[in-house]
Amino acid sequence: MPRRSHRSPMLSTLSLWGLLAALAACTGTQSADTMAAHGGAGALAPASHDPANPPIDCPLRKQGLDPTHMRPFEEVADYIAFLEREDRALWQKPDEIVAALNLSGDETVLDLGAGSGYFTFRFARALPRGLVLATDTEPEMVRHIHHQVLADGMENVRVELVEPGDPDVPAATDVVFICDVLHHVPEPGAWLGKIADQLSPEARLVLIEFKEGALPEGPPEAMKISRQALVDLASGAGLRLDVEHDDLLPYQTFLVFRRAP
Repeated sequence: MPRRSHRSPMLSTLSLWGLLAALAACTGTQSADTMAAHGGAGALAPASHDPANPPIDCPLRKQGLDPTHMRPFEEVADYIAFLEREDRALWQKPDEIVAALNLSGDETVLDLGAGSGYFTFRFARALPRGLVLATDTEPEMVRHIHHQVLADGMENVRVELVEPGDPDVPAATDVVFICDVLHHVPEPGAWLGKIADQLSPEARLVLIEFKEGALPEGPPEAMKISRQALVDLASGAGLRLDVEHDDLLPYQTFLVFRRAP
């Protein structure tokens, strides 16, 4: 189910108006500035941005995408609810996965294919002095994470829309996290190669994919990638297996790679 804000319900008037302005920016609804410009009845004067607060710019508009052309919230709500359902934690074990990475709290983690932010927000809590970069190819998912970041007042999460064949890895990235994503990539070997080329020697790449065989969760059998195929794809991309957590997840393979010397 969708995450709830942990902030106090006693939001200040300024915080509330800031959130509404951000939602308007990312949904195409009429903003206070627009109403004021048209001089309508009850028009509100445009408010200047306080530099002491984080920016509320919509990441989609900054990248040239018109949010009014996207699917409405109602059409993606069911998919988000599916990703966030409570029973998923029983087998996905998200908190255990984050703990297994032994983060010190000041790293930069790239959540590549972040979806609804299922792992994004858990990483954010584990990185009080660090940064989470949540990227996805679906603008609706980027919009959803952006809105949740604003609602929860998170200052260590950045959201970005990426092209399907171009996994952009910033130079300062310490961990690239890829969970239940690779089986959706048309050319996984080439895609991993682009990631490997951008990794620093100290950075880690985490791959989590569903195991083969009859399972109560996961994609169709034809879409699954075996453990050996994952290792082969990563090796061909210039990566070496560093750690395998083979007893943590009941339905998935959990591998950690680094750049090969």
